[in-house]
Amino acid sequence: MERRFKVRKRDILQEVEIRPEVSDGMLKRLEHFAEPFVASLGRPEPRENARIYLCGLLSDLNRKNTESIAYRYDQKPRALQRFVGFPAWDHRPLQQELARQVGVELGEDDGVIVFDPSGFKKCGTESVGVQRQWLGRLGKVDNGQVGIYMGYASRQEHALVDQRLYLPKSWAGDKKRRKRCGVPKEIRYQTRHALALEMLENNSAYLPHRWIAGDDEMGRSSGFRRDLRGLGEQYLLAVPSNTGVRDLQRGPPVYGGRGARPKQPFQRVDRWRKALDEQAWTRVDVRDGEKGPLVTELVKCRVVARTQRGGDACTEELLTVTRTPAGNGKVKYDYYLSNAPVDTPLEELARVVKAEHRIEDCLKRAKSETGLSDYEVRTWAGWHHHQTLSLMAIWFLILETRRGKKIHTGIDGSTGSEYFVCLVASGLQPHYSRLGQTNDRTQKQTQRAGSVLSLQAT
Repeated sequence: MERRFKVRKRDILQEVEIRPEVSDGMLKRLEHFAEPFVASLGRPEPRENARIYLCGLLSDLNRKNTESIAYRYDQKPRALQRFVGFPAWDHRPLQQELARQVGVELGEDDGVIVFDPSGFKKCGTESVGVQRQWLGRLGKVDNGQVGIYMGYASRQEHALVDQRLYLPKSWAGDKKRRKRCGVPKEIRYQTRHALALEMLENNSAYLPHRWIAGDDEMGRSSGFRRDLRGLGEQYLLAVPSNTGVRDLQRGPPVYGGRGARPKQPFQRVDRWRKALDEQAWTRVDVRDGEKGPLVTELVKCRVVARTQRGGDACTEELLTVTRTPAGNGKVKYDYYLSNAPVDTPLEELARVVKAEHRIEDCLKRAKSETGLSDYEVRTWAGWHHHQTLSLMAIWFLILETRRGKKIHTGIDGSTGSEYFVCLVASGLQPHYSRLGQTNDRTQKQTQRAGSVLSLQAT
């Protein structure tokens, strides 16, 4: 191995050293963490099952479904499957407690609420909401389910706080399939944007914020942007590259003297961007990276966006375009529409763009670390139960990360994932059993841990 690589390896190993007090008492903290959530479940049995399921979602299982979790903790699979898959308890009080805690811990007056759909590829046709539909994460139409997620981002951290399962029209009107999957009678067909507005109504009081953000699936709807304006919300929403806009900062075409005075024609935002002068772009530092500051370039312009049929075509919006290096000499362009004032600083717009991408990171973390997509349930209740418990589990990891940063400044402050990975690699990945069912492997790993733990120990 070359010397420069040896030096880099040594530096990396030093950076991931974790003091034992970082993880000391973690199981007790998990017990304390679960208390306000499971309090709404009433009887001891569901409260116990909720704790066990949380433990499984936080474990190192490859597939974090009910059967795997049950075997890990010597539980009867059928009992845990009933707990997750049947509507014997309401997930909504747990979700509201999550939103409340996120608001208390991370809340800032200029926080950003972000909506992001996420698809789950599924086989068959029996699971609730499954059909061939657009799965944004896969970038194609495929067989699967779609969840709409609500996240919150501030300068302190970012977290997911709520979710809704999108029920397609073919499902909403099918009484037999609804009955088989336990879809409540009051559930009717709602667009993905209507589900986002419902979550905003239910949670906005818990989450101090100044902005609403979302990807181009959310921003493409002029009706959704109109509804947010009606609620008095300020938004910055991504839109597709073929969105039509009229540049209000360019003079109108020459008037011929007859008829109505001409206006600038609508044009696609990507074509509008290509006509920009290079000096129109402003460079903004987004955050510090390992190889120096990460930067993006922005340009903004007051426009009128082409609306869907029947919409208000006279609404002025702020078009923001960003360009960032995408590797291999390529550049990535993203387009956003906002109802913010035209004098909004580019640095503030860049901050909101960054927050929107942070929620994408949240979804990736939840899928990789707390089994967000590992469920094997077919019912309406089962989907919402698993999703809520998974969001609770990733929130616990975020809290542990924040605690770890205070104790050990060597932990990367950019995400919660690094801290969790360090715990796993150092042999401290506990199986989170509140029942004293720590297995032999965990005991041996703990015994091997020294006063200062690092990846080198493994």
